[in-house]
Amino acid sequence: MSGKTKQLAIRIAEAFFEKESVTAPDVSVSPILGKGFVNEVWIAETSGRRIVIRMNTEDSCASDIYLKEKWCMEQARLAGIPGPEVLELGRCGEIPYMIQSFENGVNGLDHSADPALLWSVIGEYAARLHRIPVKGYGENLSDPERGTFFSPPHPGSDGSWNDYLRYNIQSLNDGDRLLELGVITRAQSRQARELFESLAGQEWHFGLNHGDLSLKNILVSDVPGTTSPHIVLIDWGSAEVGPVPHVDLMQLMLIQMIEGRPRDEEISAFLKGYGLPVSVLADTKKLFVLRSFDKLRWAIDCSPGDVAQFADIAGRAFAQLR
Repeated sequence: MSGKTKQLAIRIAEAFFEKESVTAPDVSVSPILGKGFVNEVWIAETSGRRIVIRMNTEDSCASDIYLKEKWCMEQARLAGIPGPEVLELGRCGEIPYMIQSFENGVNGLDHSADPALLWSVIGEYAARLHRIPVKGYGENLSDPERGTFFSPPHPGSDGSWNDYLRYNIQSLNDGDRLLELGVITRAQSRQARELFESLAGQEWHFGLNHGDLSLKNILVSDVPGTTSPHIVLIDWGSAEVGPVPHVDLMQLMLIQMIEGRPRDEEISAFLKGYGLPVSVLADTKKLFVLRSFDKLRWAIDCSPGDVAQFADIAGRAFAQLR
């Protein structure tokens, strides 16, 4: 993080404290490093008051994501899921920023608690958030008052769930780049088409998914006199409306595939905390193939540098069905 963004964080904090009538003779800021890839995150402090400033210096459209995060955190808190309070959204020049309340706790990756215990609580939270009333489908919040989400249309799809399925079914043809890349054979392409057609014939319950449930996105603090820690859920930038509980479970499968964690026993703890049978993973694995194929097609069209990684994930996701 540069000295320029540090000064920007100080300016944002000073302006906020002034509006809050907090005496701020000296504002100190310190970065939170290594826990995120999209935002720069700073802790600002003065006169015993601490806040968290998140800013995105790369994407001037991040304001829309911050608005979505604010809505998700507000709804989550109403559902009994502890999380920070959004104190302000704004821009400093061209840089969008979000100010949140400071929450005590150790990042879940660094806490000494049994990971299975933490995953069990995350499962409880997921069950609550998946019941939050929402409308639509996709990762963009279009109407905060009604909780309506949408997915931007793109060539080949109008952005709806039905068209998402249709696009991926029709893409499994003789000219498919997935054949050229060696992700699947022609026989496997036919199998995938039958699989996706069966998914199109199922009814799915759509709900709000966090999109990145992980130990790095929780803050853990010990509660005196109990063995159950207090856990705060953070970072809603990847939230989306889609099939529940499958979207969040697919993310767990993806991270396990890439990083080796969460382990199988930790996913089992998540399912137990949620109240789900292990059998739910069968449909999730099928949807994981659909999503991994779709992500690979996106990379082929829009991000050639990511094709090799996405092709590997798609091939491994398909292999898990055997």
